[in-house]
Amino acid sequence: MSFPGEIILELRGLTAGYGGVAAVRDLDLAVAPGEVVALLGPNGAGKTTTLLAACGLVPALAGSVHFAGQPRSRQVERNARAGLVLVPDNRGVFHSLSVRDNVRLAARGGAADEVLDLFPELRRLLGRRCGLLSGGEQQMLALAKAMLTGPRVLLIDEMSLGLAPIAVQRMLPTIRDLADRRGVGVVLVEQHIGLALSIADRALVLHHGRVALTGTAAQLRGDPRAIERAYFGLSA
Repeated sequence: MSFPGEIILELRGLTAGYGGVAAVRDLDLAVAPGEVVALLGPNGAGKTTTLLAACGLVPALAGSVHFAGQPRSRQVERNARAGLVLVPDNRGVFHSLSVRDNVRLAARGGAADEVLDLFPELRRLLGRRCGLLSGGEQQMLALAKAMLTGPRVLLIDEMSLGLAPIAVQRMLPTIRDLADRRGVGVVLVEQHIGLALSIADRALVLHHGRVALTGTAAQLRGDPRAIERAYFGLSA
């Protein structure tokens, strides 16, 4: 469910990279509350850089990032407190602590029980050390921790990294549910194209840091050949 005319996160002509070298060039991306936007493309296309620049971990070389109608702060912690939350590809959990302690650290006195209702499998794992969890269980915990911060936008980087497709199939509907029921905007970087498009509203395909293809998820699902050409940087 998206809210026409309302934008919570907007990247305008964003160019960003490392050491003054651009990895993303002239990128436009807008996300509404309750909308899921899939960011697709081959390795090295600039997907992760886009997320890092959006939340302030990588500086913009040109262009701008606006969050909640204001220029995005350069302070990552301030952005996170305001609701612009990154779920990194390394999952960001404390492996030496139990699931319960990870949740407590993220909860800040918040509604941990409510969030655990979204991930009921974590309840039976509360006493287990995170280093002993499966990859899928760690990813569920990472998402639960992110939800405990009260996000307005989730930037999710490679949720499926190292996971079996069946584990991804189980978790992706939760992302759609967070958007539909809580109005959370989501930018989802994902290698499983079909699965990402099954829950997304819109998608962009990046190639060498530029947008090679964009459209609604339904349009892209109906034209896999266009996605293939965009991945390889081929003209239509």
